[in-house]
Amino acid sequence: MNEENEKQQFSLDFNYLYGKPQSSGLFKQSCEDFNVQEDLGFELTGEGEHVCLWVQKVGENTQFLARELAKFAEIPAKNVSYAGLKDRQGDTKQWFSLHIPGKITPDFSLFEFPGVTILKVIRHHKKIKTGALAGNYFSIVLREISDKSALQKALQQVQEGVPNYFGAQRFGFDGYNVNAALTMFQGRKIKDRFKRGIYLSAARSYLFNQVISARIKDALYKTPLLGDCVQFVGNRSFFPLMDLEPATMERLERREVCLTAPLWGAGELTSELDAKEYETVLLSKYQEIQAGLVKNGLKQERRPLLLIPEKFSAVWLDDRSVKIDFYLPSGCYATSVLRELVI
Repeated sequence: MNEENEKQQFSLDFNYLYGKPQSSGLFKQSCEDFNVQEDLGFELTGEGEHVCLWVQKVGENTQFLARELAKFAEIPAKNVSYAGLKDRQGDTKQWFSLHIPGKITPDFSLFEFPGVTILKVIRHHKKIKTGALAGNYFSIVLREISDKSALQKALQQVQEGVPNYFGAQRFGFDGYNVNAALTMFQGRKIKDRFKRGIYLSAARSYLFNQVISARIKDALYKTPLLGDCVQFVGNRSFFPLMDLEPATMERLERREVCLTAPLWGAGELTSELDAKEYETVLLSKYQEIQAGLVKNGLKQERRPLLLIPEKFSAVWLDDRSVKIDFYLPSGCYATSVLRELVI
C-alpha cells in the first residue's frame, strides 16, 4: 500500500455559486435552533407486521436510538429500520419501523429515554427502508449575523437554487472517508459493512461534487453542454440533450428538466458528445476511485446539479438572528443551502 496515499487528504473547498458569503453567522447553537421533520410522502396502512413509531428526538443519535427501541421491544437490532439518519445536534422528528409479527404491539408509552418522545404508533404492511422518504422540512435559526444586508441579499439568491453538493459531513475531517475508500480499494480490508458503505458513498459523492464545482467555475451550472444528461423534474427519468435549440433552452428555463452530474459506477455515462467528454476529462484523475466504485458493485446514476429549496421563508427574530424555513427532497443537504448564506 502506498504510504503517501495513506496520508492523502481530499480538499472540500468546493466553489460557491454566489461567491463566498459576506456575512458570518452561527447555527446549531442549541438543538432547538435546528429542527427537521421527515416527510415520508405516503400514508401508513394501520395494519401489518411492522410497528411504525413517529419519534421526536432532541440531541440523540438515530442509530443509537434504534438499538434502544429494539431492546425495549425485545427484538433483534436488525429488525429496526428508518428512512434516514437525522442530525444528533437538533430537534428532529422521524419514523422508525420495528418488525413485530403478530397482534401484540408493545406499550411504547412505557418507553423512557432522555430527549425522546414517541408521538404516534401505527402498524404498516412493510418496513420503512433507507431512503424511503419524499423529503424533509427544515426550520433553522442563524444567530450572531455580522452583516444583515449581505445575508438578506443571499437569502434572495438561494431561492433561485444552490449547488446540490453532498454535505461536508459525508466526507469526514479533511476528506478522511474518501481517503479511507481509496485505501480500501488498494487492498485494506474493512469488515464493518456500515463503514464500507460510508466510504463508498463518500468516494462517489466526492466525484459528484467535483463536477458541480468545476461547472460553477466554468459558468456551466445553468448553461447546458451538447449531450448533457437532463432529468425530468416530475418523474426523474433521463435523456441527453442532442440539440440546444431555443425550445430546449426554454424547457430548462421553465425547470421542466434540470441538468445533472454523474454518480459514478459501472456502465457507460448517460451523457453524450461534449458533456460526456467534459465529465470524462474532468474525472480522469480519479481513475482509481472510479475503478473501486465499479468493482464494489455501484452503477452509473445521475443527480441534479442544482437544488431549489421549496416553501422557502425567512423571518428576522432581531437584527442578528433569522429563522429560515424550507423543504428539501430526500438525499439533499440543508448545509448546501447554509454554506451559500454564511461563513
